[in-house]
Amino acid sequence: MKKKDSLALAVFLLLGNIAMSSAQENTGDQDRFFISAQLRSRGEYRNGALIPRNEGESPAGFINERARLTLGYERKKLSLRFSAQHVGVWGQDALVDKNGRFILNEAWAGLELSDSWLVQLGRQALVYDDERILGGLDWNVAGRYHDALKIVFHKNGHQLHGIFAFNQNDEYVSGGTFYDSSKTKLYKNMQTLWYHYDFDTTPLGISVLAMNLGQEGGDAATRTSDTQYMQTVGTHLKFNPGSWNLSGSFYYQTGKNASARSVSAYMGSIRALYHINKTWSVNAGTDYLSGSKSPDGTYKAFNPLYGTHHKFYGAMDYFYASDFRNGYAPGLSDTQVGIGYKASAAVSMGLNYHYFATGVKLDGMKRSLGSEFDYQLDWKIMKDVSLSVGYSVMLGTSTMDVVKGGDHRSWQDWGWVSLNINPQIFVK
Repeated sequence: MKKKDSLALAVFLLLGNIAMSSAQENTGDQDRFFISAQLRSRGEYRNGALIPRNEGESPAGFINERARLTLGYERKKLSLRFSAQHVGVWGQDALVDKNGRFILNEAWAGLELSDSWLVQLGRQALVYDDERILGGLDWNVAGRYHDALKIVFHKNGHQLHGIFAFNQNDEYVSGGTFYDSSKTKLYKNMQTLWYHYDFDTTPLGISVLAMNLGQEGGDAATRTSDTQYMQTVGTHLKFNPGSWNLSGSFYYQTGKNASARSVSAYMGSIRALYHINKTWSVNAGTDYLSGSKSPDGTYKAFNPLYGTHHKFYGAMDYFYASDFRNGYAPGLSDTQVGIGYKASAAVSMGLNYHYFATGVKLDGMKRSLGSEFDYQLDWKIMKDVSLSVGYSVMLGTSTMDVVKGGDHRSWQDWGWVSLNINPQIFVK
């Protein structure tokens, strides 16, 4: 492990010991300290996941792992959260490792200014609504976290969040504010307002989001900054009467992207799930994300930004979790149906079908991209231990070959097994 990583780990553990001692010595009932841990290992067989494979290419296989330790402290008007993790693939590190990848994935403080106002500052997950625009990306071994200031107002069922961020690569002495996002894939600055209200008399919830995203469009060689601003506005609705779970989202984007092209794009989704009984459920839905045909003029391809795309556009992550190739931005039409079965309180499974097509018709190509079948089994072995198994198949088309690569005549499948151990070690 690197010297700086060793130092960070030592400080992290020291803070935990200090917080634990403080919690044990404090006799007030307002103070709470907890430690939780997570060890999540996932083995994958990839024979066409993320990117379709070409004929003759051999499948890949690996085991990745997340090891996470979380410290939390809460008292009246103050809360702290520190979470450290090491992620990687089995065998990636030497038996004697001097180059560890220990990081603080969460480090934030929350200050309660009054009964209605809260400020949260630091590295934190931003998870809103169904995670289409802002999501935690927990499927990824590392997750997703933002350095941000969040201001919260809540009263009588109303919630209003203001989120503000300003990113730089280092503590520069001079040279302006150019931000190189080539490695981070982040925005230069961001301002977001989110409002949510749950109705008392009906099982209806409504959210409204407005985001202003500043993306660096300047020149890295000369460090000349040219920030381009794109706006995303929209709403998310959920309605859960009786055995039904209904939801819908609509978002529109305008402004300019990082390439300084004017943007006019949109997306819409509708989902319905019906619980037939305690054992069986069925679901159906459709998503549409607008696409762009031309490399010139107004950019019409919707960007789902920092959402958890794995939840929506097929488990094999062909869309938005991985890029289209050769500059294509065709958008996406995703029609899906599925069935769920709960064998017991501990065991459940689901089978979902997706039919994919491009959002716009590309010259000389059909819109159809193919069909995907996703199966998943979840088993809660004990209170804080769970096992999940999944298997997916993609039946692509010639259009898929053009916009994503690979050969649709090749068999494309993916399988995985994940063991998640997530105990709460200490609560005071």
